[in-house]
Amino acid sequence: MNKKKTKKTTKSKTGSQVAQSVIGFPAKLLSPVANFLQDKLKSLERRKKEIEEEDPFLDSNRLIDNASPDADAAEQFGHARTSAIKEQIDRRMIQTRKALTRLKIGKYGICEDCGQMIDTDRLMVYPDATRCAKDQKKREGK
Repeated sequence: MNKKKTKKTTKSKTGSQVAQSVIGFPAKLLSPVANFLQDKLKSLERRKKEIEEEDPFLDSNRLIDNASPDADAAEQFGHARTSAIKEQIDRRMIQTRKALTRLKIGKYGICEDCGQMIDTDRLMVYPDATRCAKDQKKREGK
């Protein structure tokens, strides 16, 4: 994969300016990634709405008074299930938005923790990755 190199000037600890080489992806490679991430975000938003409609606590025909224990347990389980799925979808939506933002500001493919390039194989599998595999493992505590 061809990567575009740019020069970035930063200040070192001593205050002198140091030129660093920052590698970025060419725009023609990023356009399909942006389209894919936009589509993924729309799909996640649709899925979240579908899951919200399945929540038994939001059912207008729900029995509130004198519900049998098995009906109440089924509602509790259904609500817990939909809440867990919505939480997972929310996390994926946040991650996708972060990746889209990094695309827009020119930092796509650069680890947000260590500043190194994220392996292109990782980006192929997880196009919304904002951390390299090493830093992601640290985050997950593995």
